[in-house]
Amino acid sequence: MLRRLPIYRLLLLVGLVIVAGVSATAIALALGSSEKPPQRPLAQAVHDALSAPAVEGVSASVTLTDHLLEGASLASGSGQGGEVASNPLLAGASGRLWIAKDGRARLELQAEKGDTQIIYAGSTLSVYDAASNTLYRYKPPAADTTASPPTPGKSHETPSVAKVEEAIAHLSKHATLSGATPDNVAGAPAYTVRVSPKQGGSLLGGAELSFDAANGAPLRAAIYSSTSSSPVLELAATQVSFGTVPDSVFSFTPPANAKIEEIATSTTDAHASLPHKYDTGAKPKLTTHGSGPAAIAVLESKLPAGKSGSSAALDALPKVKINGANASELRTALGTLLSFERSGVRYVLAGSDTPATIEALARGL
Repeated sequence: MLRRLPIYRLLLLVGLVIVAGVSATAIALALGSSEKPPQRPLAQAVHDALSAPAVEGVSASVTLTDHLLEGASLASGSGQGGEVASNPLLAGASGRLWIAKDGRARLELQAEKGDTQIIYAGSTLSVYDAASNTLYRYKPPAADTTASPPTPGKSHETPSVAKVEEAIAHLSKHATLSGATPDNVAGAPAYTVRVSPKQGGSLLGGAELSFDAANGAPLRAAIYSSTSSSPVLELAATQVSFGTVPDSVFSFTPPANAKIEEIATSTTDAHASLPHKYDTGAKPKLTTHGSGPAAIAVLESKLPAGKSGSSAALDALPKVKINGANASELRTALGTLLSFERSGVRYVLAGSDTPATIEALARGL
């Protein structure tokens, strides 16, 4: 004979049943979302990705990991160094990413002091920093109109598996490639490929790319240092969907009081925008020392007599001594930047090398 349950116990029992059902459903969905694609040779996986029908668009939740400047001292008297270090592009953040079929893209990174927006609308690249209420705008040079236009109706030919194998063999002369490792990114079956330089001696450890096994869409990209197994830089999707992205996504209007910074790239524009004290009429000299990933670039710029080429950005960096001269040094997980002046010449050294290696070369110049 069945006992009658008090109403509160009956409600409790019903609640437990519902919770158990929801939990079981969530577990089933989680298990289903961890599906990985079958093992395939790298050439075959790449060929299949390239030959897959193009998606109409990508909408994704993403996470940006950035340890590039972790531990680097950027503090300055004005406090700008702290603002730079807390920028989501340098500190890492979560956000949203949209990519249209025609190449337009928008990345939105969320931060406590305001979101950072990066928008490529087809002809202009815009970066809006809410913390400083500044919009940076860059318009790439116009394409060469003398080039032959594409033939109407002619589609891009996907390289054969043999051609892909040939390209992999050529790249393997300089780098070590992993196979197409079955993976799962943002709930989608994917393949992950790692590329590492064969030549040692640099801080560059390698790079990884994960792409959707069904359509070839990139789902994760990461760069590693040779001193750590964790990525220095990583942009990874946590949720992803495919379909047409509305045009309104790529439209952005900054606040009415925002500062607008137009970025010049042509030699003429950049030269004209320089202060008079930097205008020496002499072209900077660029040389490289070493080869491969460990190569160091050295830029030498002649300064006007009695003038200094220092800047607030360089002055905020930590200082080291190079043959008695004060040098500004930026140390990152992937390389080092060093700048100093001597005998009317400013030297800037940069490379994917340790500070000790860069400083040793600087002392020998």
